[in-house]
Amino acid sequence: MIDLSHLVQPDLGQSARPVHLIDKAGLADWLNAAPPRIRNHLAAMRFTARPHELVLVPGDHADDWAVVLGVADVRNLRPWCLAKVPEVLAAGHYRLAGDVRPGQALIGWALAQHRLTAYKKPDENPQGPRVLLTSDPARQSDALAEAEATAWVRDLVNTPAEDMGPAALESAAEELARAHNAVLEVTRGDALATQYPMIHAVGRAAARSHAPRLIELHWGREDHPRVAIIGKGVCFDSGGLDIKSAAGMLLMKKDMGGAAHALALAQLIMRARLPVRLHMLVGAVENAISGNAFRPGDVLKSRKGITVEIGNTDAEGRLVLADCLAKASEGSPDLMIDFATLTGAARVAVGPDLPALFANSDPLAEGLIASGMAVGDPGWRLPLWAGYEDMYTSDIADIGNSGGSFAGAITAALFLQRFVGEGVPWAHFDTYAWRPTPRPGQPKGGEAMGLRASWHYLRGRYGDAGQGAA
Repeated sequence: MIDLSHLVQPDLGQSARPVHLIDKAGLADWLNAAPPRIRNHLAAMRFTARPHELVLVPGDHADDWAVVLGVADVRNLRPWCLAKVPEVLAAGHYRLAGDVRPGQALIGWALAQHRLTAYKKPDENPQGPRVLLTSDPARQSDALAEAEATAWVRDLVNTPAEDMGPAALESAAEELARAHNAVLEVTRGDALATQYPMIHAVGRAAARSHAPRLIELHWGREDHPRVAIIGKGVCFDSGGLDIKSAAGMLLMKKDMGGAAHALALAQLIMRARLPVRLHMLVGAVENAISGNAFRPGDVLKSRKGITVEIGNTDAEGRLVLADCLAKASEGSPDLMIDFATLTGAARVAVGPDLPALFANSDPLAEGLIASGMAVGDPGWRLPLWAGYEDMYTSDIADIGNSGGSFAGAITAALFLQRFVGEGVPWAHFDTYAWRPTPRPGQPKGGEAMGLRASWHYLRGRYGDAGQGAA
């Protein structure tokens, strides 16, 4: 598991560089109180306190300097507002000046220094850690847990498909289960074909080393509310016989991003010992091409008994999720949340920064959106518009898996809803799980989107805040 604890440490009075945080509203007062040489230095640097604007100011001695950093709001620090400092400055200890607590910004401080290094030669002149000192140990622990879960999502998504196939996802789940004394159950082979026929059909064309499987993790007391967390684990998506273009395949190692989110959220739940009965499910497959690949026009029978005509083998993620949702619903959970890199239509609708959220419960959707806004992990709700259900009809099966040319994210979510148990509150994140351009604390590559929103909602609902039932 990832350990970032060395990057954020308790403030015991160690020697440290001061970091002065200034927003536009407080800039004039801060400058008026600063020595003239500091005022003149900031004026020469044209400092205006815009977010991530960083200036070093000299002290009284040759090796004496401090950091001045612009933020949006000093009274409400957001996760990424400090990330520029550890990205560009020297190793050492730093401390926020004045009566300012870093809060959520500890997450960005830690994540700004984390990278997947398994495939790249280390820097010939490596820097040591940039350590932020904090006098808020409770928040330090919470923030590091979220940062480490986010870093795990990033590493899982960034790992190439050859090294992050279904077996590797199983190994990650096994390590997680072992760390928290959870029970791991894996269904594969003939049992998978019988019990989860759509997961098997999508993954059966892959090499034996990447054979499909359903990965389930069980944790918690039986008398606690059951929470199902589900992830799409398509470890590589060629598109199947409806093959993608070369450009379309280039990022398909990230198509298991939903599974990465499910694993990381399970880690947060178990690490905090949230009083729930956790049921995590990951349908792990590779959508490959061979002589036994499933075909356009095939009719698959799902675990729930609904028959599905295949209109497009590249709409495979919903097939995998459907069997997972059906299985999770059999336990009558208090709620279900699934994560999936499901549709390009969601990216067209809300862009790369926002996961599209669908839910069959208004309180659940509103709680997730509010939690995301509160912690800087926003999502955007799209409708489960029943009027589009006829877009995925079939002449020879109960439904089709392809919804036509319009509203692709909505029709995919409507397809999934068919497999949700009656009366079960359910939320679906159609997430990109990728950052196409770097930002402070958020490098280009795999990204967690909707993870912290979901975690804060669950902690509020089942922990000490109590948000009520969906």
